[in-house]
Amino acid sequence: MKQVAILGATGSIGASALDVIARHPQRYRASALTASRNVDALVALCQRFAPDLAVIAEESLEAALREKIAATGLPTRVSSGRQGLREAATQSSSEIVIAAIVGSAGLDSTLAAAHAGKRLLLANKEAVVMAGSLLFDALRASGGDLIPIDSEHNAIFQCLPNPRVDLARAGVRKVVLTASGGPFRGKARADLATVTPDQACAHPNWRMGRKISVDSATLMNKGLEVIEAHWLFGASAAQIEVVVHPQSIVHSLVEYADGSVLAQLGNPDMRTALAHALAWPDRVESGVAPLDLLAIGQLNFEAPDRQTFRCLDLAFKALVAGGTAPTTLNAANEVAVAAFLEGTLPFLAISELIEATLDFLPAAPASDLETLVYADLTARREAQRIMQRSFC
Repeated sequence: MKQVAILGATGSIGASALDVIARHPQRYRASALTASRNVDALVALCQRFAPDLAVIAEESLEAALREKIAATGLPTRVSSGRQGLREAATQSSSEIVIAAIVGSAGLDSTLAAAHAGKRLLLANKEAVVMAGSLLFDALRASGGDLIPIDSEHNAIFQCLPNPRVDLARAGVRKVVLTASGGPFRGKARADLATVTPDQACAHPNWRMGRKISVDSATLMNKGLEVIEAHWLFGASAAQIEVVVHPQSIVHSLVEYADGSVLAQLGNPDMRTALAHALAWPDRVESGVAPLDLLAIGQLNFEAPDRQTFRCLDLAFKALVAGGTAPTTLNAANEVAVAAFLEGTLPFLAISELIEATLDFLPAAPASDLETLVYADLTARREAQRIMQRSFC
């Protein structure tokens, strides 16, 4: 039986992962569960799955978690904060770590799992965007491995002949990431001036958290995936293409030099990628309904509207610049999305704020974690300053 630690167990990806685990009680056990602030939800999961360790990221809530776990009679240990998350990511009993903490908050624990030689099932794209070279250096040194569980990157993983293949030697011409287009596909910039957070979070195909839903609405989610694809598969910016596919049935494609194009298809449900990654190289049942092509009828593809949704080009710009530029991009985006969700920044100003921050902070070499942490903090501070001066 494989022991699985889930970092971000109370989110949508955590819920999907636990659903797959519950379907295979002889194969998998949830050995560690973490949450950001939702004590009651974490306790409920502990009562169902009886993990060895429960961690609440907000340190001030540890006492409340400890009291409620004690009241259940479970032997589950309790911890909190950064150290608790690192413990969940590195505990010796866990072979697999699912990294599903949203945003830069997941970087430290993701790197810890990589250094500990775990099989890392990665949903936290920001960790790769900010520290791709450090992450893969850690995996190589520790003997760990990584399987992406974003549906797009998991699809590419499935379409390659070998997950660690050199693209040129394998005859890969390019990788193609599909995007749903989000809730505002087909809208012009003038249509988006008064967009509300609830409208931006109403994704037509996927059930996701609010931050990633806004990223989907701006196409920044796809931009971050472009940078992630560079690190995961060794693809250059010129080898990565984005196409809008509103049905979200084709999750990504790989084009080969001989003219072949391989695609991975499936219903839009994260459990498919999670079941694949948990069982790889085997296959297990995920709970996802089989794909009915006759009911779907047709699959549509179109070019992304880069004039209206400018975050995609900003991500390509940061990838080409390299160094600390992707970290700056991600930090500015997190500041901008948080302000939008709070109602203090208009939707269209998200990309404007990110671009202004990138222009103000030129890329510098990113040789170590301390440099990236400093770049992240600097970008957040500068984004806040620009926002107060120009957008509020």
